[in-house]
Amino acid sequence: MKQAFYLTGRRKNLEFVKPVYKFERDDSEELRQKILDMSYSEWKKMGFSKGTLHYMKQNAKSGKPFSLNAHVRERLEMWEI
Repeated sequence: MKQAFYLTGRRKNLEFVKPVYKFERDDSEELRQKILDMSYSEWKKMGFSKGTLHYMKQNAKSGKPFSLNAHVRERLEMWEI
């Protein structure tokens, strides 16, 4: 709307604002360790593919922040070491 007012001359200046993005991080040290300790056979029993665990293990080893889908995080939190 501000851009329309600027183009029609109703407003003299145009301001651009960067949006603020906020997301929750799921990469606690405890969760990283759970992922690294999980075996592929146990993961398969939970109903997930081997590839999902493979990429989660890569993310856990990298040390960089990562996030998980809600259904994956819920099942991972249920798993006991």
